[in-house]
Formats: sequence, structure tokens, C-alpha cells
Amino acid sequence: MKKSLFFFILPFLFLACKEKKAVPETRFISAVSLIQQQVKHVDSSLYAIVRVTLRDSLPPDTAYIPREKFGEEAREFLDIPDLSDPALARRFKEETRYDSLIRKVVITYTPADPKKEEFKKIEMLVSTELNPDGTNKVSNILAERIISNREGFLQKKLLWKMDRSFLVVTVSQAPGKPEISSTTRVTWNEEELP
Repeated sequence: MKKSLFFFILPFLFLACKEKKAVPETRFISAVSLIQQQVKHVDSSLYAIVRVTLRDSLPPDTAYIPREKFGEEAREFLDIPDLSDPALARRFKEETRYDSLIRKVVITYTPADPKKEEFKKIEMLVSTELNPDGTNKVSNILAERIISNREGFLQKKLLWKMDRSFLVVTVSQAPGKPEISSTTRVTWNEEELP
């Protein structure tokens, strides 16, 4: 009896002790943390923050934004998935290429299963010139978000120009209604940079 019990338990012990292959943890650059740093910087600065909104064929609406409200204005960008989180990073693929026309490295993140993700593309343009601390500087962050369901269609194209401005282009359409488009541009430091 003891022998048969031993042979019965042996395979389970073998499987339990067998070493599992380590799956490498995937981590990418976090566009969200870069934008959070920008928001924190603008919140504590003395920049004049200007928002210009265009809706369809209406005249532009221009307003000054208090710096305390800048984070609310940038909320679209803070919703971008944080790909430094390994659980989120597993759902995306990374592609890196050099664009000789703009002389920047383009890092593109696309979802492994586009049907399951709202963000269809996240791109970062990285300068090839080194900063004094030996790092490269991200100059632009682009993202595209598409939501399509029974309630309609919503597409947002996001562009963040580091230390300068951001742009949100929105196209939406409810079932049986005409398409609505709007563009919101927020600037805070454009006149001071080359």
C-alpha cells in the first residue's frame, strides 16, 4: 500500500518541483509619466496658458486657463495606458525606427489585439541628440483613441509637444446624427522656445 501511494504521489512531486521557465517581463517607456511631469511643471509655473477651440465651422473660442485647471485640460493625455506597467505592456507591441526626414527615432506602440483596446496607437518622437545628463529627449507624444459601439463613434487624435503645447482633435457621430468635429489646442510656452 505504501509503495502504491508513493508512486501515486511521485509524479505530482516531480511536477511541483519542476522549474518553470521565466517569462521576461515586458516594460515600455511611460508616455503618461512624461506628461504627468509636464503637467506638474506647468501647474507650478507662471506661463500664460491659452486654449483655442474650433467646432465644425464656428468661429474659434479662445480662453485663458488658470494653471490650477491645467491638469483638467490635459486629462485626455493622462488616460493613455501606462506601458511601464508589465500587465498593460503585455497587451502592446513595440516598433522602433529612425525617420531621416525629421531626424528622430520613432517609437510606436500598437495593441496586440486592436479590437480589445481603445488606444490604437501611441507614438513617441525621440531626439537623437543627447541632453547634458546623457539621455535622449522625447519631443512629441502622439496617440489615437477610437471607441465604436451602439452609442456611436468617437475618435480622438492627441498630440503633445513637450514644453510647448498640446492638441486634441475629436470626431464623433451618434447613430442617425451628423458627424461633429472639434479641435482644442492648449499652449503655454511656445513663444519662448525656438
